[in-house]
Amino acid sequence: MDKLLIRGGRALRGEVPVSGAKNAALPELCAALLTAEPVVLHNVPRLKDIATMLALLRNMGVHVERVEDPDCTRPDASGVVRLVADQLTAPEAPYDLVKTMRASVLALGPLLARFGEARVSLPGGCAIGSRPVDQHIKGLQAMGADIRVERGYMMARLPQGQERLKGASITTDMVTVTGTENLLMAATLAEGETLLENAAQEPEVVDLAEMLIRMGARIEGHGTSRIRITGVERLHGCEHSVVPDRIEAGTFLCAVAATGGDAFLRHGRADHLHAVLDKLRAAGVEVTQEDEGLRVRSPGAASLRAQSFRTMEYPGFPTDMQAQFMALNAVAQGQSTVAETIFENRFMHVNELLRLGAKIRTTDARQAVIEGLAHADAQCTGQCVDNTQVAPTGMPLSGATVMATDLRASAGLVIAGLVASGETVVDRIYHLDRGYDCMEAKLRGLGADIERI
Repeated sequence: MDKLLIRGGRALRGEVPVSGAKNAALPELCAALLTAEPVVLHNVPRLKDIATMLALLRNMGVHVERVEDPDCTRPDASGVVRLVADQLTAPEAPYDLVKTMRASVLALGPLLARFGEARVSLPGGCAIGSRPVDQHIKGLQAMGADIRVERGYMMARLPQGQERLKGASITTDMVTVTGTENLLMAATLAEGETLLENAAQEPEVVDLAEMLIRMGARIEGHGTSRIRITGVERLHGCEHSVVPDRIEAGTFLCAVAATGGDAFLRHGRADHLHAVLDKLRAAGVEVTQEDEGLRVRSPGAASLRAQSFRTMEYPGFPTDMQAQFMALNAVAQGQSTVAETIFENRFMHVNELLRLGAKIRTTDARQAVIEGLAHADAQCTGQCVDNTQVAPTGMPLSGATVMATDLRASAGLVIAGLVASGETVVDRIYHLDRGYDCMEAKLRGLGADIERI
């Protein structure tokens, strides 16, 4: 099993490319099921979840061609995928192919809309809490589908004599990104108008809608909580570039901030990261939007002020950035509180950060209090930065062996390892490979001492 070995203490400096967003690429790969014509996607990241989705589509009978640099010898390379779903042989997503990836549920809407039937396994993914698919089922049933759950599979079909899904007004009980995406794709081929209320507003949802519009879909309101779709009889092929990954960009921003670096994130977009940038700037990090990306400069964690935050649906602070920012708070000045409102089991990285020397206590399953390890000291004995006492080594954490528990927890542990003294080993990085494109290669390009073992 692969691990990451990190020798901490180096400031990250230089330039790093931001890859295409996993959470946009996965639904956009499924959108190819909506047409028999070729779909070409650019800027597709090299991820385990992408490989799993392509294997799933091939198993259905989709012709897939992929051009990439699988060994990450060129971290700036942009993956290209060409898909043709003209002769589907099996409208099914079997358990063996989807047990590690929740995004498999995104095949349900396109299959049902175009082929009138689908058999999709209940999905897997990171063990960070309950993420029910009942909102997907509720919405598709409102559009006229017959759906039952049987032996771990969602069995969906159109009623006898009904050739297309029917437009409907759908209000989900909660904001759900994959639910919005599934219903959005299904509605493009439905008969009549569909109104999605309480829709997710994430940039990845907007990017999917823009791709569907290129395919001939009629969509209005994407990026707001109300999306209106007027169904068409057929969609055509298109060429589309996946939006840059805001979570990858945010992760590198936190890594540079924690290590006291200066870096340029090519393709990074400030307009997708307002909540994260607000907290970084309040902490004392300089972040500016330049012509082709984001510039970040940090005086180092010991000179930064810890920031409290609460995770929320977009445009609030993203739950997918919680672990990374917690690692930054752990080495900054002052006390902070982190409240997790999206998932009930997303503090599993806390115990691993404790192994590195962080001071964190959880008051319940959804709230953590972090005591920053840099603290003001008027005497300032030992090594000081701006009258701030830090650990005798100059680094507030100490290396240890830690275990990744989910995708974003992995990134938080990597950030902590980059700051810690000595060697940190991050185990179970298959989680990391699910969502970060060539992460260790990109970090080495910024000067980190990191290797896969």
